[in-house]
Amino acid sequence: MSVSAGTPAKAPLGDDKLDAGVLKVAGVVVIGAIMSILDVTVVSVALPTFQNEFQATPATVAWTMTAYTLALAAVIPVTGWAADRFGTKRLYLTSLALFVAGSVLCSMAWDIGPLIAFRALQGIGGGMLMPLGMTIMTRAAGPQRIGRVMAVLGIPMLLGPIGGPILGGWLIESASWHWIFLINLPIGIVAFILSSIVLPKDNPQPGETFDFLGLLLLSPGLALFLYGVSSIPEAGTVGDPKVLVPAAIGLVLMIAFVGHALRKDHPLIDLRLFKNRNLTVAVITMSLFIVAFMGSMLLLPSYFLQVRGVSTLETGLLIAPQGLGAMVTMPVAGRLTDKMGPGRFVLGGIVLISLGIANLTQVTDDTPYVQLLGGLFVMGLGMGMTMMPIMSAALATLTDHAIARGSTLMNIVQQAGGSIGTAVMSVVLTNEVKDRPAASALYAVAQGKATPEQVGPVLLQQGPSALADAFGSTYMVALVLVLACIIPALFLPRKKIQRTPEQEAEAAVPVAMH
Repeated sequence: MSVSAGTPAKAPLGDDKLDAGVLKVAGVVVIGAIMSILDVTVVSVALPTFQNEFQATPATVAWTMTAYTLALAAVIPVTGWAADRFGTKRLYLTSLALFVAGSVLCSMAWDIGPLIAFRALQGIGGGMLMPLGMTIMTRAAGPQRIGRVMAVLGIPMLLGPIGGPILGGWLIESASWHWIFLINLPIGIVAFILSSIVLPKDNPQPGETFDFLGLLLLSPGLALFLYGVSSIPEAGTVGDPKVLVPAAIGLVLMIAFVGHALRKDHPLIDLRLFKNRNLTVAVITMSLFIVAFMGSMLLLPSYFLQVRGVSTLETGLLIAPQGLGAMVTMPVAGRLTDKMGPGRFVLGGIVLISLGIANLTQVTDDTPYVQLLGGLFVMGLGMGMTMMPIMSAALATLTDHAIARGSTLMNIVQQAGGSIGTAVMSVVLTNEVKDRPAASALYAVAQGKATPEQVGPVLLQQGPSALADAFGSTYMVALVLVLACIIPALFLPRKKIQRTPEQEAEAAVPVAMH
């Protein structure tokens, strides 16, 4: 099969450097991914503004986040098939257009209901950007350079949590809430134009029929399950019908999809990929890691805002050392993973993250900032050695055709794990606060449920210390979950991943991007 016009041929198998063509592709993909990931954290700081603007309750306003993530989760399973059917470039450009259109409509929202609906449209576009980006970059670079490619794609994952709160706080304070959405318009136009020029020409191969039954089972199943899980913090217990009913229905639908997928020749998500040992171990490791790490990261902004009383902008700046640490190790780990395998780096990264979280288990209301920021930097070093090498292990031995399905699977794992981790840590923190009267009193005053006179000066004075103690105890749970990641990580390859002769033969043949 000849290379399509404009398609960069894969590098010789002995060449592990990222050439100019691959770097151009990586650059345009990263722009789209940054826009999508930034949008999650940018909007998170605007929730109080939405409450005041639309006279809505906190529970209603939270749907501006939930609608985005549920739409994102629902559309991810379709991405692998759609990439094969329509071509990655066309689908990527369509996703960018949907995301930007949703952003513009969000900026024009006149009430909380339309804003929630427009956020769902954003999620449909945003949900496909990351798995498509992974597929495009992996195919462009070839299997021998997948570690370096994953390191490049890790940039938006770092910039989102760091830059989102800073950018969101600045835009709201200096302009208006509309600009947290309108800023996507110029960025999206640039990303669309560059993608049209730089991304390789499509050569779709629509050989597989669409799995409609799989779609009807998996997409609503995943969305319902995540909706139930994300309702846990508000409900306060897993046994609440608002949690249990949608989560149980979603789980039943997903189990039914498993049975369906194992019987069908071309399912929506090919579960036969789990016959690949590296992918299976990587999925297990990633699942535990995302639950532990993403859940614990939710706590940090709340600690700075509620215990230390700093502004949203200052909170974003205080979290920055974590991203700086990851920027130090991620390029090195990406380069060496291709040569030495991911196992050593992932284990080392988990140890560093554990040290950083162990530091956070000791937080008080006056812990020196040097200690906090140093711990975050160490956590960042660990993160740079962990997430992308795990992704590399999952995708390195997949055939070219399976890459789209593999990257879709890994994105589903990330989305589900992040939602579960957020819910778990929120519930643990809520229960820890309830166990401390002074912390509960401080929360009640902050939320307007009680006046300072009603709770008394003694409890108010003890509140910050008690609340900090609740955060420290919650971080103990996060520490245990991170340490549990060591078990599956021990089974990751600790030497250069070797492909089978069949996989090497396919990698050596120039193929068209599709």
